[in-house]
Amino acid sequence: MTPQTPSAAKPRAVLATLLVQSNTVVSTHTLIDELWGAEPPRTATTTLQVYVSQLRKALLADTGEAAGETGTAQPLLTRPPGYLMQLGPEELDLAVFESLRAEGRAAYGRREYEAASRALSRALGLWTGPALSGIPHGPSLETSAIRLNELRAEVLEQRISADLRLGLHQELVGELMGLAHEHPLRETLHCHLMVALYRSGRQSDALQAYQRARRSLADELAVEPGPVLTRLHERVLASDPSLARHGEPPLRLVPVGGSDNRSSGGSGNGSGNGSAGYGRDTRPTVWLPPAVADFTGREDQLAVGERLLAGELPGRNRVLVLSGRAGAGKTALAVRLAHDAAGRFPDGRVMVTLRDADGRAVEPRTAMATLLRRLRGPRATGADSGPEPLPSSETELAELLHERTEGREVLIVLDDAVSEAQVRPVLSAVPGSTVILTSRQVLGALESARHLTLDVLSTREAEALLMACGGPRMRDDPEAAGEIAQLCGRLPLALRVAAAGLAARPHWTVAGLARRLRDERTRLAALALGDLDVRGTLLTAYRDVDEKARRAFRILGLAALPDFAPSTGTALLAVDPVEAERITEQLVQANLLEARRQPGRLAPVRYSFHSLLRPLALEVLAEESPQEGPAAVERLCRAFLTLARHADARLAPGRERLTYEAEPPPAISPGEVVGNAPLRWFQEESAGLSEAVRQAHAAGLWSLCCSLASATAGYYEASALWDEWETTHDLALDAARRSGDAEAEAVIQRSLGDLAWQRHQTSLAIDRYRLARQLFTRQGDRVAAGRCQSAEADALLAMGQIARAGHGYTRALSVSRLVDDARGSAESLRGLALVAQRDGRHEEALARMKECESAARTAGDRRWTEYASRTASALRIALASGRPAGASSIPLEVRPGVWLFLPSRPDQRAA
Repeated sequence: MTPQTPSAAKPRAVLATLLVQSNTVVSTHTLIDELWGAEPPRTATTTLQVYVSQLRKALLADTGEAAGETGTAQPLLTRPPGYLMQLGPEELDLAVFESLRAEGRAAYGRREYEAASRALSRALGLWTGPALSGIPHGPSLETSAIRLNELRAEVLEQRISADLRLGLHQELVGELMGLAHEHPLRETLHCHLMVALYRSGRQSDALQAYQRARRSLADELAVEPGPVLTRLHERVLASDPSLARHGEPPLRLVPVGGSDNRSSGGSGNGSGNGSAGYGRDTRPTVWLPPAVADFTGREDQLAVGERLLAGELPGRNRVLVLSGRAGAGKTALAVRLAHDAAGRFPDGRVMVTLRDADGRAVEPRTAMATLLRRLRGPRATGADSGPEPLPSSETELAELLHERTEGREVLIVLDDAVSEAQVRPVLSAVPGSTVILTSRQVLGALESARHLTLDVLSTREAEALLMACGGPRMRDDPEAAGEIAQLCGRLPLALRVAAAGLAARPHWTVAGLARRLRDERTRLAALALGDLDVRGTLLTAYRDVDEKARRAFRILGLAALPDFAPSTGTALLAVDPVEAERITEQLVQANLLEARRQPGRLAPVRYSFHSLLRPLALEVLAEESPQEGPAAVERLCRAFLTLARHADARLAPGRERLTYEAEPPPAISPGEVVGNAPLRWFQEESAGLSEAVRQAHAAGLWSLCCSLASATAGYYEASALWDEWETTHDLALDAARRSGDAEAEAVIQRSLGDLAWQRHQTSLAIDRYRLARQLFTRQGDRVAAGRCQSAEADALLAMGQIARAGHGYTRALSVSRLVDDARGSAESLRGLALVAQRDGRHEEALARMKECESAARTAGDRRWTEYASRTASALRIALASGRPAGASSIPLEVRPGVWLFLPSRPDQRAA
């Protein structure tokens, strides 16, 4: 039935009341009470009749039949004491829903889970939103809405239960996270989410889901979780094998030292052979979470792990340590290896988590006690008494564990170890067992262990994981999926959360998700869904280290991308280089920082953050110690300025650069850091220098911002880095004007004039040179003003105005000689040589260039000295060729490494 729904609120309420109670007479009194409550108008009955008449016309509008009280096509009939909406079983969605609900419940009761899921899904598909939304509710409709919404939730929970029994746990995770977030007080949804996560190999996430549910119940209702949710939490915490997917052969647990009564002939009451002890049994104990269904990549690590477990690797190593940052998939790999090695360990495979539900490290004796309980299995059915109590001391537990595992082929997985000290007692107690150990720390001090470090996935593997978890939408937009993989830093946990978030939000697109992840400041917030939070997982690694390392992690987040040298760490941390290296290496060991060998570079080791850890570092800096940020930025900028000025003085001696009055950082030695390779230093630190200028500007360190930009201009010019030059100097110009620093503005304007000249924007270059000259003149800086005159002449020469350029060079040379500026003299003499060359005065050009060489040598500028020498040599060769006119047409190297091609003069063209 498809009626034209009336737009007015009260007719809609009448229609809804009649439909909810279809095939039942609804009294006029009930309808009036629904519309107007306790104070109906005097015309209520008449008005209700008008509404009913309107509804009848609307109900028949599609068929074109005349309305009538007794017409067979009219479903809305008058029946004392009110009205009756007469509908067939297929004409009303509510009736179809209740029929499908009953069908699904019956199929579920018969354990026909596929049929149940199909019927219940069809029932849910009839819903378009909350029951009776958009309709004003009186007492009757309010009661109906509550009842219907509860029925919908019940059907949804039963459909999810059926899907779980069909093994669709991986596919349900995203949907359940969204539902648990939307309905935080429905414990059944939290139970389903925990089971789905556990069966997907995400035991720690399942435990976090319980903690989130517990907090919600406590905050909203001040109650603890009910017995079902509490018991499920205990089973997840204990890695209860019975939680494995229904329909798979259950893993039977037997005591590692006890006999099964059926095999020993016992009566089953705990008496007989081995009733008090734990004698040998051939059946294995298996206490592992399910393997991740869509495990992706890690082929090389799997191969190494399988060879070690098979005893094929050289040496006697029986301990495999899997280390890597939080979220790298260490547990998933360990569980996969343990499941695949079933045939090699006939006596058992057991996993123990080395942290409690709150993320704290468990004591070694607690880990050994848990391991003993799992190795000996659950209490036998029908036993009169429980298993023998375990000793309380660590020494006795170690002895008992050694006794239970000696001579047996047992695989032990110790998950999420905190330190070597935590696991060493456990490993000593099981010397003959094979152990897989996972940790966020490298644990390099463990003896006789094989180490595998899990880095992020390759690009191909990361995109494959997104496709596997994200479904058809992810596969349909591979370009956006590839961007998401990079924005997630190819970290498996982040990739899974991103895919689950997309699955939980059908209205999102893959491109939209990529757009949300682009902003580094909000990236971690976008990688959260329900109780699955990438930020929270990464924070556990941060909290594992001591306060000194945590402070270093926070402050080093201010370093520039993509990486930074040890000197940057020294400056930011305000410690000596030895202490800075010790702390940064501690962060590397904790997988909070990455160290990359860079052979052939000035700093052979450089440090960097994973793309998700740097935003975390900046977040915790703002949250925990915001007062440290500005001081650290100033230290970093001062260090960069010290090093840049040292390198620039060697790269371009005598060039104008701003001074900075503050003392340089005492722990930074420019001679050691830069050495005799200023250009290489600039090349390696270019990104850091640009970022330092931006940070100084953002922090309001105006003088530092200007001085830093000024110190980089020579490198930018020598390397033709026009964009970086413009970006840093635009910020510096703004800083100079904000601070009212005329000298700084003059230096920056001069440098921007050079940039415009390099870009062939000669008119703009002349304007900037003239403005800079005026500012220098006002400041009484005749040296800089004279050099601006020479630079302006360069621009005129580029425009072909040779005579005007010659006058400019002459005036600049007069000023330079007057103030004894050797570098300025070299520039002016070079210009006069070029003008003479273009005018055909070749002997004069050569003489001027030789004077330029002498002045550059006096200034100590090696680049300009070599430039003048090779230009003079070119002129000499042209003159010696016997064709003096050729000297006028050779290309002009107007500055070191900068060439200018001018057309021949008219008299030369005529010749």
